[in-house]
Amino acid sequence: METGLLDIAAVAASLCPAAGRRAGSTASFLSCSSSRGTWIVSPPFVPDCSLPLSPRIRFTVSAARSDCRVSASYSHPISRMLSGVRSAARKKLFRADTADLLGVDNWPETGGAGQHQQQHWWTALEHNFVLEATDDEYGGVVVDADRLPVDKAAFARRLAASLSYWKSVGKKGVWLKLPVDRAEFVPLAVKEGFKYHHAEESYLMLTYWIPDEPNMLPANASHQVGVGGFVINDQMEVLVVQEKYCGSSLDGVWKLPTGFILAVDTEFVDVVAFRHAHNVAFQKSDLFFICMLRPVSSQIKIDETEIQAAKWMPLEEFVKQPFIQEDHMFQKIMDICIQRLRKCYCGLTPHHVVSRFDDRTSTLYYNVAEPEDVNCSAA
Repeated sequence: METGLLDIAAVAASLCPAAGRRAGSTASFLSCSSSRGTWIVSPPFVPDCSLPLSPRIRFTVSAARSDCRVSASYSHPISRMLSGVRSAARKKLFRADTADLLGVDNWPETGGAGQHQQQHWWTALEHNFVLEATDDEYGGVVVDADRLPVDKAAFARRLAASLSYWKSVGKKGVWLKLPVDRAEFVPLAVKEGFKYHHAEESYLMLTYWIPDEPNMLPANASHQVGVGGFVINDQMEVLVVQEKYCGSSLDGVWKLPTGFILAVDTEFVDVVAFRHAHNVAFQKSDLFFICMLRPVSSQIKIDETEIQAAKWMPLEEFVKQPFIQEDHMFQKIMDICIQRLRKCYCGLTPHHVVSRFDDRTSTLYYNVAEPEDVNCSAA
């Protein structure tokens, strides 16, 4: 933070000759000295500099001949500002007044020149201290994970300043994605009030809700999705597997393949049914889809690290297993699959449609039997 402000002063010092043309101003805050004399620069701007400064901030800049040099001495008000920003990582300054964050005693009233000066302050804060982010379509911001500060101290200062700024401009939700190589930033964000949202192999996503109202940010994904393949050939044989790692209740059971590594060339026919259950794994709900597939080859390749065995089994033998007969859900699934084979039932078939909502092609599954559908003749 100090370095950034001194850099600003250095820029101002390099413009001392331009400042000289403004000599005589009464509310001065920047003194430039050189062999040509001393100039006084009046607020609210350093000449030709886009960063507005407060009338209470004073830099002493010395120069010899044509060079200007920052003396690194500044007045009590700027010390207060630096102290305030240094503590930003330890306090939730985004809940404090803007004047407290910037170290200004008499913050101008809104309206007229006062509002204009406040806008200059926030422009300065946004351009120099606010984390790089883009607006989302719901009034929030998404922090640019590729342009985060490198060190913890800089991140803590800029995060606190960013929250204060986003609050001032009426933003709502904040999405903060921290890559693995920025994992040390996680405790700093949590200390500021961020909550875990979800994690992937390469990053952790955190969120913060600014308004004093119910949090409207969407929750993390609530479901996991599984799929089972009902693969049956022209000889009425079903592709079945035995799992290598399973509970004792499944020892010796032949079941439909459900996502383990198994290579059989097939063609998708339709979605026959799906099951929905709650609190299955890690308190997540589960959607399990049963798909009918047509094999185009009888060759079976398995990954022996996950599957004990695989084979083609006559359908009648498969459904007579106690595992099927004693389980109401699996018995119902097989009843539906058999009805599908007899063309007395139509599954959900894919149809490509475009929505004006996002102008993208999506796949909509439904079970209306169309005339050209040779796989299903159910009324």
